[in-house]
Amino acid sequence: MKLADMTVTQFVDTVASDAPAPGGGSVAALEGSIGAALTAMVANLTQGRKKYAEFAAYAAEVEQKGNALKARLLDVMDRDTEAFNVVSDAFGMPKDTDEQKAARSAAIQNGLKGCTKTPMEMMEIIDESVTLAASLLEHGFNDTSASDLGVAFLSFRAGIQGAWLNVLINIGSIKDQDFAAEYRKKGEALLAHALPLCDSSFEKLTGMIGG
Repeated sequence: MKLADMTVTQFVDTVASDAPAPGGGSVAALEGSIGAALTAMVANLTQGRKKYAEFAAYAAEVEQKGNALKARLLDVMDRDTEAFNVVSDAFGMPKDTDEQKAARSAAIQNGLKGCTKTPMEMMEIIDESVTLAASLLEHGFNDTSASDLGVAFLSFRAGIQGAWLNVLINIGSIKDQDFAAEYRKKGEALLAHALPLCDSSFEKLTGMIGG
C-alpha cells in the first residue's frame, strides 16, 4: 500500500513501529503536503465572500497551485520510501568475492544518490510552496483563517528542515564528492530562501492575530 493511501492511524502506527520506512523523510514530505493543503484551504475560504471579492481571482490560482503542490509532495513521499528500499536491498547483496563486494558497493552508492535526490526534490517543492503561501500575505486573503496559514508555515519549516537532514545523512556516505558538494550547495540555497520567508510570514500572521 502506498503511504499516501494509508489512513492517518495506519501511517503514524507504521512510523511508530520497527519498520525501517516510513521514517523522517516520509514525515518531512507529509509536513510539506499539509502546508500546501492549508494554503489551498485558505485560498478556498477567500473565494465566494463579498468582503474578499477583490482577492478572489488570485485566491483561485493559489488554491489550484496549492493542491498541485500537495499532490507532488505526496508522490515524492512514496518515491522516497522506494529509494530507501533500493539502498536496503543493496546492503543485502552478497559480499563473498571481490567482484561481489565491488557490485555491492556500487549499488549502495547509486542507492544513496537516489536517497539524496528525493529529499532534495521535497525541499524544492516545499520552497515553491512557501513562496506561494507567502504571496497570499501580499495579495490578500480571508483573515479569519490567519491561524491556518500560520500553521502552514510551521509545517513548511519542519518539512524543509526534515528533508535537509535526510539530504545530509546521505551525502555524508557518498564517495562522489562533486555530487555531494552540488547537493549541499542546492540545499543550503533553498534553506536560505525558505526559512527566513517562513519566519517573517509567521511573524506577520502572529501580529494579525494579536500575538
